[in-house]
Amino acid sequence: MNHAARLITGLTASLLLAFAPGPPDKKVAKLHQRILTLDTHADAPIMLQKEGFDVGKTHDTKADGSQIDFPRMKAGGMDAMFFAVYTAQGPRTPEGHAEAKRNALNQFALINAALKKYPDMAELALSAADAYRIEKAGKRAIFIGMENGYPVGEDLSLVKTYYDLGCRYITLSHFANNNIADSATDPDGPLHNGLSPFGKLVVAEMNRLGMMIDISHVSDKTFYDALALSKAPMIASHSNARALCDFPRNMTDDMIKALAAKGGVVQVNFVSDYLRKPSDAHRQAMTSLRMSSLGKAQTQAQKDRQKAQTDSLKQVYASERASLGDIVNHIDHIVKLVGIDHVGIGSDFDGGGGVNGLEDVSQIENLTAELVKRGYSEKDIAKIWGGNLLRVLGQAKK
Repeated sequence: MNHAARLITGLTASLLLAFAPGPPDKKVAKLHQRILTLDTHADAPIMLQKEGFDVGKTHDTKADGSQIDFPRMKAGGMDAMFFAVYTAQGPRTPEGHAEAKRNALNQFALINAALKKYPDMAELALSAADAYRIEKAGKRAIFIGMENGYPVGEDLSLVKTYYDLGCRYITLSHFANNNIADSATDPDGPLHNGLSPFGKLVVAEMNRLGMMIDISHVSDKTFYDALALSKAPMIASHSNARALCDFPRNMTDDMIKALAAKGGVVQVNFVSDYLRKPSDAHRQAMTSLRMSSLGKAQTQAQKDRQKAQTDSLKQVYASERASLGDIVNHIDHIVKLVGIDHVGIGSDFDGGGGVNGLEDVSQIENLTAELVKRGYSEKDIAKIWGGNLLRVLGQAKK
């Protein structure tokens, strides 16, 4: 090999080394392991309902779309997650409410069955003390939340039924209005002008039981109604800042300030559309697809077709996908606005969450690394990753 060839080879090797990913930062890894990490919104029960899915086995996101299982939680250092019992909004009728209740109870049963099958991997958590105890034992702490109060129907006693099954928050509404509250995104506009009279009873009952009130997805008027009524701090289990991404699902600066003033916390989520503003064409296409199933019972074939259409849209608009830095931009904004004590993490994994650099639960250390890079201390990162939320959980009963 002549001198020129050796020089070229050497330069090529140097360039490859320069652009190759470096080894994991050992200091970040140790910090990540020391703190308790908690995610307030994971749609794992969607996958649990799929025939043959085993949450105790390692899955591949590209192969089956799953972003969460117990082995990947352990690999990523995810100590605790709220598994969300989610029901899409359907008809506000006795039949619709009965079906929503059946669906919800089935999801509670599936979560409990998974925990019973893998007692050495994970355990049900009901309190902050449980989270720390289970984490110390080397297992995953699984909390339960309910996304959409639709399964409550018009029966106030069901709030306690779900609480007794382990539910520690209810997201008052979802993409459409229900009997409790108005949604931020119902295409027909408001139904109750905020909380309904029944919704006010639900909020009071949640306070009595010690169940956190979750205002993600609700209309602005619903938010202010619930805030005025609740005697305990509230949470936004998976919401972002509207100042950075103008979407009605996100929170205005005034809402964030009001939530924080009463001790609440905003849990930043990983859905690209809520982190950075997509093009009008992208947003219209996604909104149309989401709304096409509202209030309708879907067959498995229809669900599969909708997923295929969603995947296709994601490919078409892949260049607009958010990054890890976008997540921390929202955290930075909230911290600058109201301080370090009022922000946390609610990924929405298995429900649309995931950005470049953070594809599934096994990669959450990347977020810790980005927080370190932005100058957050270990104490601050511990608050963001779970301390703030667990404080609110402890204050939920009034």
